[in-house]
Amino acid sequence: MALIDALLQGILMGLLFALVALGLNIIFGVMNIVNFAHGEFLMIGMYTTYWTSLLLDIDPLLTLPVAALVGVLLGIASYYSLIRYLLRGPAIAQLFGTFGLMLFLRYLAQFLFGIDYRIIQKGLLIGKSLSIGPFIFDWTKLAAGILSLFAFAFVYYFLNKTKTGKALQATSINKEAASYMGIKTDKMNAIAWAIGGGTVGIAGGLLANFYYIYPTIGILFVMIAFACVALGGFGSIKGVFFAGLLVGILEMVFPVFGSLVNSDFLGPHFKFTIVYLAYFIIVVFRPQGLFGWKN
Repeated sequence: MALIDALLQGILMGLLFALVALGLNIIFGVMNIVNFAHGEFLMIGMYTTYWTSLLLDIDPLLTLPVAALVGVLLGIASYYSLIRYLLRGPAIAQLFGTFGLMLFLRYLAQFLFGIDYRIIQKGLLIGKSLSIGPFIFDWTKLAAGILSLFAFAFVYYFLNKTKTGKALQATSINKEAASYMGIKTDKMNAIAWAIGGGTVGIAGGLLANFYYIYPTIGILFVMIAFACVALGGFGSIKGVFFAGLLVGILEMVFPVFGSLVNSDFLGPHFKFTIVYLAYFIIVVFRPQGLFGWKN
């Protein structure tokens, strides 16, 4: 029973992990750039929800559109003020550029908000749980999983069913050919960053309902996002979804399994060990990831 409960909890967290990794994967798929500042985008989404709910005295879930808007604007501003210029240089300049953006946003948050841990204490769902038979679900995590699924489905629909989404896919496949067909690739790059910032902003807003908020929180979740992207396959939307579920399930089931076999090595402190071990095994036998394709 404990394993089934952990499996269900893992699915909920996995949906949130998938949403966190989605924007990172879209940016890489369209531009072939790894955004090291992605975790800081998440952190800013968390602070946006925290301060908006506190100052306006509204429920944290009602701040999600604000968190999404801040993420979109941050993504667009990052692209037009920095990334588009880095594209003219070598790949190493692009890596160091996004790494520098990460440091700037992190220490700016420390300067503005301090290093104290903060937590949202008031909200419609905070502190409440739902009992279904023998299973108990925290309402904030249940809502985070469900809303993450809806947000992911919306982006998937946008990418596959709209003209702009198909233009984004064309740009990711062959930027030069897309430009010959009249697609404004510079605009597509900006849209990719807007989607990346918006989705991770929503993820940060959801996460803030049940997780501590502090300036360096991004490093933890960006590592999980990198693992999801690499596991699912760089540029694969379907891949990052199932990889997020896999990471969430492994993270929750592993400690429970350790307690059942009474092993200290399999304790909760090593829960991410199995995640990165799974990543190592998969990339050894399938370097392109679960749903990626060979170049």
